[in-house]
Amino acid sequence: MANAGRVTERRTSVDEVFAYLHEQILSLGLLPGDKISEADMAARFGISRQPVRDAFSRLANLDLLLIRPQRATEVKRFSMREIEKSRFVRAAVEREVLRRACVLCDADGAALLDASLKAQDKAVQARDVDGFGTLDYEFHKAICEIAQADFVFDVIMTEKAKVDRLCRLALSKEQRLPDLLSDHQRIADAIKAHDADLAVEVGKFHLSRLDETIVRITETNANYFEPADT
Repeated sequence: MANAGRVTERRTSVDEVFAYLHEQILSLGLLPGDKISEADMAARFGISRQPVRDAFSRLANLDLLLIRPQRATEVKRFSMREIEKSRFVRAAVEREVLRRACVLCDADGAALLDASLKAQDKAVQARDVDGFGTLDYEFHKAICEIAQADFVFDVIMTEKAKVDRLCRLALSKEQRLPDLLSDHQRIADAIKAHDADLAVEVGKFHLSRLDETIVRITETNANYFEPADT
């Protein structure tokens, strides 16, 4: 039983370190290229280095940390190739989800979309960027549920998370929220009207909004990208 207790304690420590660093990386408390130390994290949490090492491995698997033998671990810089790959996968998956949602949307689905848009509008009015970010995920999850493809949301969420750090670096993001809400409104209207072609067209345009952000950040913060990409 003592061993079981130690295993549970270790897993809790791993989860705590993982959750802390995950939030810091996604919120840009830790920037691309920042170095982090196993020893420092272990001291911060009052634990041994093994659970820290395990947490680092989990973050590396999410492509958020770069672990190099005999060298400092650092927050993963952006890779244009990985960004392109992520966007390609997400676009392909969401295209089919939108088409299915247009076919299957009923009164309950329409009500789900309307409720999501209402909540998003409140976040925009409050200039609540973090709140809108959460509602953004929920909106895309709702579309998956309407399409009876909720199992696909994990794929969309994973690919979306890979570029969320990049989105957070966009200048004046609060000013972009109305545009994002407008896209969501147009997507919802197309789904409720069972217009699959329009839904896919607007969905593609919605994803393309990241293009301007990428150009701007490569010009102002080229060091956030892997050297081969700049």
